[in-house]
Amino acid sequence: MRRGFTVLVPHSQANFEEDSQKQPAIGHWKPLMPSKGSKEEPETVVQDAGGVDETQSTEQLNVSRLRSSSVEIREKGSEFLKEELHKAQKELKLKDKECERLSKVREQLEQELEELTASLFEEAHKMVREANTKQAASEKQLREARGKIDMLQAEVTALKTLVITSTPSSPNRELHPQLQSPSKTGFRKGHGRNKSTSSAVVSAASQNVTPEPVSRECKELDSILFAEFQAWKESPTLDKSCSFLDRIYREDVGPCLDFTKQELSELVRVAVEQNTLTIEPVASQTLPMVKVSAEECGGPNGFRSQIVTKCALSGLPRTCKHRIMLGDSGNYYYISPSCRARITAVCNFFTYIRYIQQGLVRQDVELMYWEVMRLRREMSLAKLGFYPSEM
Repeated sequence: MRRGFTVLVPHSQANFEEDSQKQPAIGHWKPLMPSKGSKEEPETVVQDAGGVDETQSTEQLNVSRLRSSSVEIREKGSEFLKEELHKAQKELKLKDKECERLSKVREQLEQELEELTASLFEEAHKMVREANTKQAASEKQLREARGKIDMLQAEVTALKTLVITSTPSSPNRELHPQLQSPSKTGFRKGHGRNKSTSSAVVSAASQNVTPEPVSRECKELDSILFAEFQAWKESPTLDKSCSFLDRIYREDVGPCLDFTKQELSELVRVAVEQNTLTIEPVASQTLPMVKVSAEECGGPNGFRSQIVTKCALSGLPRTCKHRIMLGDSGNYYYISPSCRARITAVCNFFTYIRYIQQGLVRQDVELMYWEVMRLRREMSLAKLGFYPSEM
C-alpha cells in the first residue's frame, strides 16, 4: 500500500513539495499480483519498496533542512531588526538632544533679543532726553547770543556816531570834557554853602575874565610814523612784533603801565592786552580801612566825604574811588585816580585798534592815524601824571 505523510511546513516549503510532486516518481507502482507469464515479479516488488523508503528519507531530510534554514532566516531577520531598532533608537536620542540644544539656543536668543530691545529703548529714551536738553541749552544760548548781538549792534551804532561826530580836527567837546575851556568848567566843581554868595562870586568872575581867543593847534604828519601805521593798516594785528605796535609799546604802553608794584603791573598789562580787565567805581563803605595810612576827611554839612587808603599799584596812600579786577579771579585791587587814568588811556588805545582790526572804523587812513596819535598823547599825559579832575 502507498503511505501518505501530512507535514506542516512553511509556505515556501509547501511550494517546494508541490514542485516535487509534479516531477515523475522514482519507481512505478505495480500490482501485487503477478501477471501471467512473468517470472521476475517478486524482485520488482522488493525494489519498489526500497525506493519508497529512500524517497521518504530524502523528503524528511529536505524538510529538516528547510526547517533549519527557516530558523536561521528568522534569527538573522530578528537580529537585523534588532540592529535597525537600536540604530533608530540612537538616532531618536540624537534628535532629542539636538532638539533640546536648539530649544536652549532659541530661549537664549529670545532672552538676548528682549535684553537688546530693552537696551535699545533705554538708549533711545536717553538720546531723546539728551537731545531735548541740548536743544533747550542751544535755544538759551541763541537767545543770549541774539541779546549780545543786539547790544553789540547798539554799541557799534554808538561808536559810529562817536567816530563821525568826533574827529581829531573837530573833536566833540561834549564827549571829551577835558577839551572844554577852563572858563566853562572852572566853577562846576565844589560845594556852595551860600547860594547868593556863590552866584555873586560867579558873576564877578565872569565880569573880570576877558574872553580869550580860541586857539587852534597846529599839527604836522610824521612820515615815518605814518608809514608804519599804513603798513600795519594793510594787515591789522595785535602782535607787538610789528614796527608800529613795537614803537607804541616801547614809548607809550610800557611806561604808562610801569607802576611801583612790578608783579601787579605785569598782570595788569596782560589783562589789558587780553581785554579781561574790569574797572568799577566803589562806594566809601566798601573801601578797606587801614589804620596806618587811612584818613577820614570831613565833608560839608557833617557828612563823610572821602576815605584815603593805599593804592595797590603805587603803594601810596591815596583817595581810591575805583577798583580793578583781573579776569575772573574775583580779587579786587583799589587804585588811585592817577593809576586809573593811565590804565584807561591804554585801554582806550587798545579798544580803538581792535575796532580797526575788526573793520568797524570806516574812515580815511589819515583820520585814523590822527586818532591814534591823539590816544598816544593821552597815554603820554597820563604817564606824566596829568589826568582830568573827573577821575
